[in-house]
Amino acid sequence: MIQLTSISKSYKVGEEILDVLKDINLSINEGEFVAIMGPSGSGKSTLMNVIGCLDNPTSGTYLLGNEDISAYKDEELAKVRNLSIGFVFQQFQLLPRLTALKNVELPMIYAGVGRKEREARAKRALEKVGLANRVNHLPNELSGGQKQRVAIARSIVNHPKIILADEPTGALDTKTSISIMEQFTELNKEGVTVILVTHEQEVADYAKRIITVRDGLILSDEERGR
Repeated sequence: MIQLTSISKSYKVGEEILDVLKDINLSINEGEFVAIMGPSGSGKSTLMNVIGCLDNPTSGTYLLGNEDISAYKDEELAKVRNLSIGFVFQQFQLLPRLTALKNVELPMIYAGVGRKEREARAKRALEKVGLANRVNHLPNELSGGQKQRVAIARSIVNHPKIILADEPTGALDTKTSISIMEQFTELNKEGVTVILVTHEQEVADYAKRIITVRDGLILSDEERGR
């Protein structure tokens, strides 16, 4: 499903070139549950941005399915993101003036889905994450865990093949974090490929495969028996 070959990513900082990813080779199959770990500055978030089509690599090849998207323009990458990838972020990224329902509808608006179908699909997604009774609540009327569940509902509403989660439990307490990780586990059991970035071992332990990144390189790639 995902094939990265000799992927590098560099940024120019002043007069210097900063190499953030260095010759990354990585395959992720459909239906895997993968955690990408590493300390701050290791390159793990940059790797997620490349996988999530949020950024182009400086060099190398990225195959998503059978498509080489390495050199896609911004508009093409946006289309891939909207149709194939769902995102969940640490700070939820909900629009404060929109209800839970309207926040979940947003990806479908960009995909051109009609109003009635948007509403029906958004309600089903919120029901799936246990928030059927919170559809008309604004983000400031929700707990942190409920906000993250809205974000998960938004990430699955277009039926993506991949969910990318960047520190999804970083703003949550332990009990709520367990609940959110169980939600990802259930989605993975349904066939969704889940890739999460974390620095917490307790979170990574939910995954079936842990990739450790340091100094822009893959340090280890461990299959687990979960």
